[in-house]
Formats: sequence, C-alpha cells, structure tokens
Amino acid sequence: MSGTAIHENRASVNTILQQIYQGVLEGNRTAVRLKVQEAIQAGVPSAEILSSMTRSMERVGSLFEEGEYFVPEMLIAARAMQQGMEVLRPRLVDRDAKSSGSVIAGTVKGDLHEMGKNLVCMMLECAGFRVMDLGMDVAPEAFVQAVQDNRPEIVALSALLTTTMPQMKVTIDALREAGYRNGVRIIVGGAPLTEAYAQEIGADGYAKDASQAVTLVKRLLARA
Repeated sequence: MSGTAIHENRASVNTILQQIYQGVLEGNRTAVRLKVQEAIQAGVPSAEILSSMTRSMERVGSLFEEGEYFVPEMLIAARAMQQGMEVLRPRLVDRDAKSSGSVIAGTVKGDLHEMGKNLVCMMLECAGFRVMDLGMDVAPEAFVQAVQDNRPEIVALSALLTTTMPQMKVTIDALREAGYRNGVRIIVGGAPLTEAYAQEIGADGYAKDASQAVTLVKRLLARA
C-alpha cells in the first residue's frame, strides 16, 4: 500500500472514531452501534474503538461536573455506549482491549433503590471496568459470596435511605470477618452519605455521583 493510501485509510479510520465519540457524547444509540460495526469491518483494533467511547464518556463526566450535563444526559450517553459495547464486547477478548479492573456493586440490604447504582455501573462499564451488578436489597452474605467467587478489586455499596445506611458497615464487617476485607477496596455512595460517614464505617472512599465514582475507582486502583 502506498504512503498516500495509508494516510487516506488512517484519515478514514479517524473519522469513524470521531463519529463514535460524537455519537456517545450526543447519546445517539443508532449512530454509535452502526459506527462501531463500521469500525470493526474496517479492521480498527478493539482497543481504539473502546478508547473512543471511553474518552467520550470521560467528557460526559466532565460536562456533568461543570453543570452542563445532568443525570438524564449522562444516562442517555451511557446507553448509547452500551449499544456500541454490545457490538464490540465479543471482540474484547483481544489482547489489545484489556479490562481496567473488576467491580462488584449492589444496593445494601433493605434498600430497594437502584437508579443511582445503575448509573454508577453503566459509567464504570463505559470506563472499561468489568462490573457485576448484584441488584438491590443485597444481604451482606451475598456480597461476601460474590467476592469469594469473583475476587474483584472493588466493592461498591449503595444506599438511598438513612435507615439502610448501617447495612454498609454490616457488609464491610462481614467481608472483614470472612477474611476478604484486605483484598478489596470498598467505596460507598448514595444521597444521605458523606465522606465523614464513609470514613466512620471503614470504607476506602465515598463518591457523591457516578462521575466521581469512576474517578475514585481509578484513583484507588492506581494506589494498589
């Protein structure tokens, strides 16, 4: 292939990757799915396709922090990326598309709220993490079993009710008693929580929203 042809091919690939980036940013699920398929057909490495989507979600997180995007826009963008991931996921066994780490997440026992937890899970998946969502009303024993079976780097606990917040400490204590506490980083989140409460119950970190949760997980794993 001539130098001109290589240059033109690279320019074409860059255009597709930019369209994927823009599609996620705008929450255009159809466009993202089609362009990811086009990128695969063009032979673009899985890592480059994934990077385009994760960079876009990082931008979404920044816009949220800046007050230009709100929860609905974040959800729409995350769902657009999920469409792309459905197409790309079978190819992520490639060496060039390694996972950023693994996370087990769930809303603690007695709490039936999961919108915030779902958004955190989507944002973490969009950032390249493997996420196991245990759902809501998750007993401490279920968290322990999931950690035993999957050995994640991170456990994410969510609660929206002040009455269920104590279950976070119960869960952390259960992990400690089972001998798994030192092997994982535990993060907590939910409307009634604070950084002070997270420290009080022995968590490794607190995030007030999905964007901060992704940043926190990356920071904790960088220290590991």
